[in-house]
Amino acid sequence: MKTVIQRVENASVSIAGKVHGRIDRGYMILVGIQDEDSSLTVNKMADKIANLRIFEDENGKMNLNLDQAHGAILSISQFTLYADCRKGNRPSFDAAGEPVHAKEMYLLFNKDMRERGFQVEEGIFGADMKVELLNDGPVTIILDSDHDLHR
Repeated sequence: MKTVIQRVENASVSIAGKVHGRIDRGYMILVGIQDEDSSLTVNKMADKIANLRIFEDENGKMNLNLDQAHGAILSISQFTLYADCRKGNRPSFDAAGEPVHAKEMYLLFNKDMRERGFQVEEGIFGADMKVELLNDGPVTIILDSDHDLHR
């Protein structure tokens, strides 16, 4: 599982010209799933993200997590996080999860974050989406379950 987390002032996702989800302060998270990812992977990633301290405290230090910052989440499924560009100029997406499994894990991730008490807005898995955001900082963090989680 890979995620790209952007600390935002606000973010929204539109589908077919209509806003489908919108948040103010929080995280816009791109979520990529592989076939090897399980509910355990999703839970560990959700835990890592929930506890990630990338909001500034009263002293200007990145010391607050999403809950402490009263933030929300805009979650967007993103199979292109598994693009392989080593051969030629056209990416291969063979490493991305099979759609049925990837959708199940993506929805499980969103459910896990909601169960932790966060407002979670989301796109529609597989839809053509337009995402707008105002990156705060800018702060962008990439987490990869193969490297950033204890297995």
